[in-house]
Amino acid sequence: MLRQFGLSERQLRSWERQELIPPSDKYSFSDLIAIQTIVKLRENRIQPRQIGRALASLRRKLAVEQPLSELRIVSDGRKIAVHIAGQRMEAISGQILLDFETAALGGLAPFPGRKPGASRMREAEGWFQQGLDLEETGAPVEEAIEAYQKALELNPEAAGALVNLGTIYYRQRKFADAETYYREAVDADPSYPLAQFNIGNLYDELGRLDDAQEHYRMALELNPQYADAHFNLALLCERQGDNLKAVHHWKNYLKLDRGGQWAEIARRQLDRLRQATLVHSRT
Repeated sequence: MLRQFGLSERQLRSWERQELIPPSDKYSFSDLIAIQTIVKLRENRIQPRQIGRALASLRRKLAVEQPLSELRIVSDGRKIAVHIAGQRMEAISGQILLDFETAALGGLAPFPGRKPGASRMREAEGWFQQGLDLEETGAPVEEAIEAYQKALELNPEAAGALVNLGTIYYRQRKFADAETYYREAVDADPSYPLAQFNIGNLYDELGRLDDAQEHYRMALELNPQYADAHFNLALLCERQGDNLKAVHHWKNYLKLDRGGQWAEIARRQLDRLRQATLVHSRT
């Protein structure tokens, strides 16, 4: 992992002491995302002290436990911003910044299509959209939960509301509740790849790697163009020591995302695995 990011052990331990990342001898996928975000901020000459202040502010304002891995955080070299509802909010002050790039807040799911015309379904979708708006604007998480619950009272098979409730509890590390909602989303809409993908993330976080792999694969069966599922499967296969499958998924990821923010990681991992294979074949 150190080689992947070009970091020293000393640098990682420094970030741990400054509480930018949790102390660990073996980093999770969420930690990997957090470290990548810190690297990008440091490349923009943002100092660790400023990053720490921004994280503390985001935890207060948006009620997220791990902003670096749960939110899309960017910098122009002076300020740290987070993408919220297609806008950029300055992380420390909460001020909305102009001249922004439109982007969706990661983890929010669209309301799956249902039969049109029924007033009950329209009302359910209205509550779902309100839940999305509340999440995107940083309202108290209890308000978003209430909106999603009202959507489910009107339409118990609203898979989008189920997934988003699961994600709220996942972020709160209430994994049993998250699993319940993700499972209900799969039952409500078996063709919904995001539900399968999120269950995979949950099991990955819990160390249930075989179960995580199964659900990532289900997500890919439903959507073969699901780049994030290839990415997560590649990392998981590496952890399980199956480098051939990891190479397969890294290659497929790069076919789908050649220039995104994770493409560089994918290329580095692929090169590392190829080099390791060459060294092994010579010995």
